Parts: sequence; structure tokens; C-alpha cells
Amino acid sequence: MSVHPIETILPHTAPMILIDSLDSYDENTGVCSVTITPQSNFYNADSQSVASHVGIEYVAQAIAAYANANQVDSGAKVEIGFLVSSRKYKMHCNRFALNSKLTVKVEKLYSEANGLSAFDCSIKEAGTLLVEAKINVFQPENPEQFLAEQM
Repeated sequence: MSVHPIETILPHTAPMILIDSLDSYDENTGVCSVTITPQSNFYNADSQSVASHVGIEYVAQAIAAYANANQVDSGAKVEIGFLVSSRKYKMHCNRFALNSKLTVKVEKLYSEANGLSAFDCSIKEAGTLLVEAKINVFQPENPEQFLAEQM
């Protein structure tokens, strides 16, 4: 496992990078961190929190960070991917409170040759399960060509 600054492995630019770091990864899993601060995107000052439905983007970015770190390690470049669907996105809380230190874990369930993959995902704080989901993603072989064909 190499250390990759998050902005080098996510195909986003500030302020849309929502996760803080990729803490560990291997061939099948990735673990990222997010700390909720007043500067967090989607932070609500009235409730001093971020709504837990934003967690779907946390797990999507964790999948991208995990996948791109593995690609970079194998000599490939960072590529974009697409969140296709979520199955059973279960929120065990309504919001992520100010100063929460979230652990976002993604585990690849399978990956097809056509670029479709499925992941088991969770968001925890201090070991307490806050969100769980199954996420389906698509990473085409040539993302630029795929996007051009969709227009």
C-alpha cells in the first residue's frame, strides 16, 4: 500500500472532495476517513451536522479512492467512474454530528469485465454502525469516449 494524497486519486476538485483521506487499501477493500467540521460540504449550521444521506457520496468517493489508488499502484492513471445504483442504503442515524470522525469502509463483492462492480459499504463512528449499503458502480474502459457517446 502506498500513501496517496486524496486529491491525487479522486477525479474531483475542491470543494467537491468530501473525504479527508484514504487510510488503507488492498486489492478488495478501502478504508477512508471523514471528520465533520463547519467547513464540511453540506454542513448545516443550525443542526451542527451533515445529513446522513450525504453518506452515499462518502462511500462513492471511498470507492473511487480505493480503485484509483490500486490503478496508480499498477501504473495506470486515475479514471472517473459512475455511481449506478444503491441497494439497501440503510441509515441508522439522521445526521453526522459536528466533530464526528467517520470511518468509511468499502469492500468489493465482485467486478465484471465490462466495468460493472458491486461493493459492500459502511460508515462507522467509534465502531458504531451509522450507514450500510450495497453500491453498484461502472468504470468504462474509456470514460471520455463513453461520455461522448452519451451526448
